[in-house]
Amino acid sequence: MPEELLSKEDCARCRQCCAFESYSLWDTPLITPGLKAEILSLRPKQEFLSREGCFLLKMQREPEGDLYLCPMLDRRHGCILGDKKPFDCRIFPFRVMLLGDRRVIALSPECPEVSGRPIAVIAERCRELEAAIFAEADKHSEFVKPYQRGFIVLAAEERR
Repeated sequence: MPEELLSKEDCARCRQCCAFESYSLWDTPLITPGLKAEILSLRPKQEFLSREGCFLLKMQREPEGDLYLCPMLDRRHGCILGDKKPFDCRIFPFRVMLLGDRRVIALSPECPEVSGRPIAVIAERCRELEAAIFAEADKHSEFVKPYQRGFIVLAAEERR
C-alpha cells in the first residue's frame, strides 16, 4: 500500500522488516487461514504457530546472533509472496495499534528507508491510506497490536 513512500527497490535493498530479534517477535505478521493455504502451496513443509484465530510463521534463529528471518524471504529476490503478503507487510512501515481505547495508525521506528523522509510526506500518505487500513482492521481485529513506545502516531480513528 505505501508504495509512494517505499519503492520495491527501497525494500529489496533493506529487508529489515523481514528480520526479527527475539524482543521484536511480537511484531511478526499474522497469517490468515487463506494465506496459510497459499504459503503451504509454495512451501509445503512450512510450519506455523496458532495465534488469535490466525497463524504465525515458525522461524528459525539464525546461527549467528539473535535474528529470525522470515521464511518467505528469498535473499536474492525478496518476498516470495509478492502481492499476497500479510496485511502487516503490505502496510509497513505503518502499524495498526490500540492506544488506550482507540485504534491508531503508527509509524514503525524500524524502517531506515523512511526515517530520513519528511514527516509531513509520511503523514500525508498515511491520510490517503487511513480509510483502507482501518477497514481491513475492522475485518480482522487480530491485526491490531498493542501500542508500543517509540511508534509515532499518525492517525487515530474517530470515537465510536
